[in-house]
Amino acid sequence: MTQHAISPPSTPPAVRTIAIVVLLWTAISTLGALQTYSDNLRLGVDSHYPSLLVTWFVEYAVPLIVLSAGLSLALARWPGLIARPRNVFLLFVGLVLVFQPAQWTYMAWLRGYLHIASLDDARRLLMKMLLVGWFSTTGTFAAILAVHYWRQARERDLAWQRSQTDMLNLRLALEEQRMLALRAQFEPHFLFNALNAISALVREGDRTLALGGIGRLSDLLRYALSASVRNTATVADELQFVRDYLDLQRLRYGDRLQVRIEGDDALLHDVDCPPLLLQPLIENALRHDLDCHDGPSDIRLSFVSDGAALTIRVTNPALAQASPNPGAGLGLANTRERLRLMHPTATLRTTLPDGRFVAEVRLPLARE
Repeated sequence: MTQHAISPPSTPPAVRTIAIVVLLWTAISTLGALQTYSDNLRLGVDSHYPSLLVTWFVEYAVPLIVLSAGLSLALARWPGLIARPRNVFLLFVGLVLVFQPAQWTYMAWLRGYLHIASLDDARRLLMKMLLVGWFSTTGTFAAILAVHYWRQARERDLAWQRSQTDMLNLRLALEEQRMLALRAQFEPHFLFNALNAISALVREGDRTLALGGIGRLSDLLRYALSASVRNTATVADELQFVRDYLDLQRLRYGDRLQVRIEGDDALLHDVDCPPLLLQPLIENALRHDLDCHDGPSDIRLSFVSDGAALTIRVTNPALAQASPNPGAGLGLANTRERLRLMHPTATLRTTLPDGRFVAEVRLPLARE
């Protein structure tokens, strides 16, 4: 039989507030009585510390406990009481007109001052009590307001932090969903184009090349599947994948497929990029070049580092009369979006200078 741990019941906020107030004023009474006892010893007055402690607690602490607890509970339930300066002023006036006379009456009763035989006795009692309790009552009022304002500021700050965290988590979840959607669009696109290359060999009746193409396609798919579960790959791995992809396409195009690769060095092993980054750029170049004329291709792939970023350029001839590749726009748009999701400064820019289509990718270099 499964046993569940039972958590102890939490203390109600009102009880916790009253307990804190009582402990605080007990500590203040303890220190006040100790100071009075020390002063009496210095003056040679005989006194007993327990009696002084009881006097301090009963005469001074009890009224202020009532004020502190009552005001704290009231502000916790009705924070609008001090929402505006006018409300604070009215609350202080009520303190002066109601609590202060009640405190004086209480202390006068404890000290036996309420036996008034004449107006002169009443006047002397009033003058005596006017000097009692002003500082402690006003200081208590100010301290309770300061604590309440501090709690409000902390609650607002915590609420703002929670809202920022929730917004960040939501944005991260949305970005992950967008990345998954982009991968879902891209991977079937690559698969269909690779199968088209194999089907072209089959239609040409070259069984040996078709079987070789299927083997190369298997290797490509193996890499594509492993890359699909990762967020990044190295440019060196992507370049090797492009070489394998070109070997597959060379079975279809033969010697017409010419790709010049420049700048392939060890730096490419240290630069991260989205998986399957280069293949759609090369595929786009093939479609714009080989599928638009009968001669050999003139595709160039270059890697250049300027110390802050790695620039990757894929260029190919672009004939004015060539029909656009309907899948190129989707592939380039997806590549651009995947770069943005990986790093805000990673970019893909396409231009058409001097009759050549240029796709330029800039990847930031990691800083130590």
